[in-house]
Amino acid sequence: MESIKIDTEYVTLGQVLKMLDLISSGGLAKWFLSEHEVYVNGELEQRRGKKLKAGDQLHIPGVGQYEILE
Repeated sequence: MESIKIDTEYVTLGQVLKMLDLISSGGLAKWFLSEHEVYVNGELEQRRGKKLKAGDQLHIPGVGQYEILE
């Protein structure tokens, strides 16, 4: 499992997808989530604005598993 370090209280799912270079702009987040399964803390998530905080885990099948850290 890889770590994603944040300096703020939370980061949105769309921002994380961009940080991981899975999308080139925030506008593509909605498309990415409609084409790929993304799990946050074990539950399927399709909201690009979902707030991820320290301790949250992200799993994208075929891409990797990540944990949000402060």
